Amino acid sequence: MSTTLAAGAGLDFTLAQQLTVIALCALTAYISHMALAVFNDGVRPFLLDFIQGRTTRSATTAVSFGLSAGFIFGLGAPMALSTGVLNPWLVFLPTDILGMLAPKKWLAPILGGAWGAVVVFGLNGANDVAHDLPVDFITAMQQMSTPILFLFTLFPVLAITKQFGRKWGGVAGGLELALVVLTMKLWPKMFAGALAMAVGVLMLIALAVAKDMKQRKADKAAGVTEIVLDDDPMASLFSASAARLRRYLPLFMVLGAGVCVLAQMHIFGGGEATSFLIVKGQYAEAAQVDFYRVFGFIPLIATTALASGAYGIAGFTLVYPIGYLMPNPFLAAIVGAAVFALEILALSSIGKVLGKLPSVRDSSEHLRSAIGDTLQLAILFGSLMAANAMGGGLGILVVGGLYLLNDAMGRPVVRMAAAPAAVIVGGILLNVLYWLDLFTPIKG
Repeated sequence: MSTTLAAGAGLDFTLAQQLTVIALCALTAYISHMALAVFNDGVRPFLLDFIQGRTTRSATTAVSFGLSAGFIFGLGAPMALSTGVLNPWLVFLPTDILGMLAPKKWLAPILGGAWGAVVVFGLNGANDVAHDLPVDFITAMQQMSTPILFLFTLFPVLAITKQFGRKWGGVAGGLELALVVLTMKLWPKMFAGALAMAVGVLMLIALAVAKDMKQRKADKAAGVTEIVLDDDPMASLFSASAARLRRYLPLFMVLGAGVCVLAQMHIFGGGEATSFLIVKGQYAEAAQVDFYRVFGFIPLIATTALASGAYGIAGFTLVYPIGYLMPNPFLAAIVGAAVFALEILALSSIGKVLGKLPSVRDSSEHLRSAIGDTLQLAILFGSLMAANAMGGGLGILVVGGLYLLNDAMGRPVVRMAAAPAAVIVGGILLNVLYWLDLFTPIKG
């Protein structure tokens, strides 16, 4: 399968697409202002104190900015510029901040809509300017596609190894490798890791469920019974949080419709690997990749939502893969609204089920960790490939040096975003050296 992107990948949007992005940014900022939902999973636990009046709006905004800024400028913007596809770090993280920042309810959607306008109008101009530079670091960043797509395939193997040991990890690794080779040989137009990831995720879930069923059977045989306390404070908190979210069900249905429509327009990818698949037109493979990610985030999103009373802007992210596959935006809006309604209504039940399946909950944590590990390596490796493409050894020195310096300084830019940010800074520096007649761009 070819992983070369079109050199002219750009951010040209139709009027309908522009209006959708602006309206959705306005809506998500409003919902963030109401503390009903945020995209950043790390911010959500802090919202309980804000909802209950124990902290201020400005303090919560500071937390949101601190946890999100690196991802916006170091990952969201570079990924959008290099693929021509929007992503949640660029679209939703800023509206988390702007919505919480707005002192008045009516101001939040105005600020969110303004950010949406910046995204659909400003990025295209920045993209055009970057492509006209002597050192085109945006085109060079397309080198990241191959390592991201192929290394991401391994995340189920890492999750299985961490949770179930080297033996099962070795079996999963060998099986995935065989399936990748088989796919490349028999179905060259398919994303090579699609079948391998499917089998890996199913294998992880099967092992986790089998372990939980075995433990439940052992507990039953030993006469162990589950003790339920009627006055459990956590149960009361979860119940109150679920009730709070249900009160705003119509608003969440509009949100689900909007996110699903954005995905259906194929100008948006829910993850790093997905963005590269979307720009190639491989929508089925993109849906498959984002569907597998859902398993890693359902327990996290459900538990933080029940504990804080604030949901995720993209819900369980099921609306991403569904949206990619929808034939038109009208059907996407209907299905997206229905999916969000089901998620909100089922939240309490999902929390109870997860409470009885500890190994499945652990699998979710291992999946998230494995996704982070594979993408961290893939993005670093891809960024160094981009550095080599735009500046050879000097490019690698600058980009690699900035990445290491960020680490030495205590990571002011989060690791995942540090390497793409270094490519952009390095690209700008190489252009300055060219204008000073100290560097000759690499041709090709």
